[in-house]
Amino acid sequence: MRVGVPKEIKNHEYRVGLTPPSVSELVAAGHDVVVETGAGAGIDFSDQDYRDAGAAILPDAPAVFAGADMIVKVKEPQASEIALLEPRHLLFTYLHLAADKPQAEGLMKSGATCIAYETVTQATGGLPLLKPMSEVAGRMSVQVGAHYLEKEQGGRGILLGGVPGVAPAKVAILGGGVSGINAAQMAVGMRADVTVYDLNMSRLAELDMFFSSQIKTAYASRAAIASAVKNAHLVIGAVLVPGAAAPKLVTRDMLKTMKRGSVMVDIAIDQGGCFETSHATTHEDPVFEVDGVIHYCVANMPGAVARTSTFALNNATLPFALKLANMGAEAAMKADPHLANGLNVYGGKITFKAVADDLGLEYQAWNG
Repeated sequence: MRVGVPKEIKNHEYRVGLTPPSVSELVAAGHDVVVETGAGAGIDFSDQDYRDAGAAILPDAPAVFAGADMIVKVKEPQASEIALLEPRHLLFTYLHLAADKPQAEGLMKSGATCIAYETVTQATGGLPLLKPMSEVAGRMSVQVGAHYLEKEQGGRGILLGGVPGVAPAKVAILGGGVSGINAAQMAVGMRADVTVYDLNMSRLAELDMFFSSQIKTAYASRAAIASAVKNAHLVIGAVLVPGAAAPKLVTRDMLKTMKRGSVMVDIAIDQGGCFETSHATTHEDPVFEVDGVIHYCVANMPGAVARTSTFALNNATLPFALKLANMGAEAAMKADPHLANGLNVYGGKITFKAVADDLGLEYQAWNG
């Protein structure tokens, strides 16, 4: 198969779909790989690094799309990239369609087969291609939260971990999944006062055992979340409904009770966000203020630590990319139902029910 890697064009996105070591694996398996010039420059991979791995370098995205059967990316395709897709193409990347109807409609119109990293599953449960970026985003959320709590950033002027004689900041983490537990690990490491909220009592019990007395856990009732928002200095939204839009856990009325200069970090923003006042931002202009509360809602948070993120993502995606290249999309999905769960668009139809429901579009199951 001919595999193409275009340069990411989303604002301040430096990650790349395949690293040179991943390209080497695909080439060794008998596949041709074409890479857009400069695709890896953001994480210090030169065109020569890709040539040495066996790839051909092409001058621009149209040439890559024209010369490839499978397109491997990181972020959802932008409008100019969707225009390059054809029915013959297999697109393998993050899509997050539930919060992006124009993208969904564009992909449907293209006729391409689109497999989303974020809905591929695994036999033991969980989302293996979302997990590495959730880990990164969870850990980053505490870093950026601590930064924006600083006074010169517009924050309340609080050191996350406090000092002897001065209490640490209160951190409320909404969601005890992969992002939430990674956020908790970082916040605990910085000596913050941490409470994790979740609806799954089994998960809360696991977190209680894992962290022992280092954190507190609470059932995520509406009243508990309202109290958390009122008292916290940093609120991290880390909820996930696979493939679907994130639920709005923090309302505008709740926000009004927060201390001025407090910070909210919405990890769920690529699925629409879990705060009513959230809207997607970029690394170029990452924050905005509502009612005196700083909101950090960057939709591609891991792009800020692009080199770490790219290697972590490739570790997870490469086995699936090899399977798709070796077998073709339909045969690979028939052989692996967990990979088939990643199929979001096929033959001009939405094939993931949660996406169809959230966007009000027709759902058609893939019956491969």
